[in-house]
Amino acid sequence: MADVNIVNLVDVVLVLLIIFMISAPLLQSGIEVELPNTEAAVLDEEATGVVVTIDARGGIYINDVWTRLENFEPVLDNEMRAKNTSSVYIRGDSTIAYGTAIGVIARIKEMGIKSIGLVTAYEEKEGRP
Repeated sequence: MADVNIVNLVDVVLVLLIIFMISAPLLQSGIEVELPNTEAAVLDEEATGVVVTIDARGGIYINDVWTRLENFEPVLDNEMRAKNTSSVYIRGDSTIAYGTAIGVIARIKEMGIKSIGLVTAYEEKEGRP
């Protein structure tokens, strides 16, 4: 009778486990930005819409995909149609130039989009709940 050698199976499973443990942090979604802090109220519900991110170097991302400024409108329009939404949320690094953010907002408004949200980090003040 043939014996089943389970050692090879355990070796493969351990190697796969190590690979997944190493690669899992790399799969973290999103562009790294340092959001400005505000005391604004936190939304209770999960908002749906297209996220436009402006990183510290002025790079523009639509749903975590880098895009050139000259292709901004068609790419944003395609994403909004794909998600079937009329809302855009802007995540801007706290160190970007004011003009860069206003330029992106102006392009979004020129497209006729009225629902624009600004994403910030909630800052809880001492002595307040």
